[in-house]
Amino acid sequence: MSRPPLPPFNEQSAIEKVRLAEGGWNSRDAAKVALAYTFDTRWRNRVEFATNRAEAEAFLRRKWNRELDYRLIKEIWAFQGNRPFATPTNITTAAVSGFVPMATRTGNSRRTG
Repeated sequence: MSRPPLPPFNEQSAIEKVRLAEGGWNSRDAAKVALAYTFDTRWRNRVEFATNRAEAEAFLRRKWNRELDYRLIKEIWAFQGNRPFATPTNITTAAVSGFVPMATRTGNSRRTG
């Protein structure tokens, strides 16, 4: 297996790095994806918090057990030297097929019409 692209990045290697991250995430292999995070990683997803790699892996297992049609698409929008910048877009297979469920409005939102 060849090595993943390493910094410094040019446009092509930055795109490849982002696509590899996207492919890893969409593999739904929590153990593999968790290896991308440090042992003492600290991150939040909505109301859940992970403070280490093991918690991140457990979170990903729960997430993907619930979200069976989840898919992540990353779009690169910039890169500079040693770091590609990508924005993730969370989509479902329903969105890919053209059907996107209507979101429910909450809070102080007002309807017009």
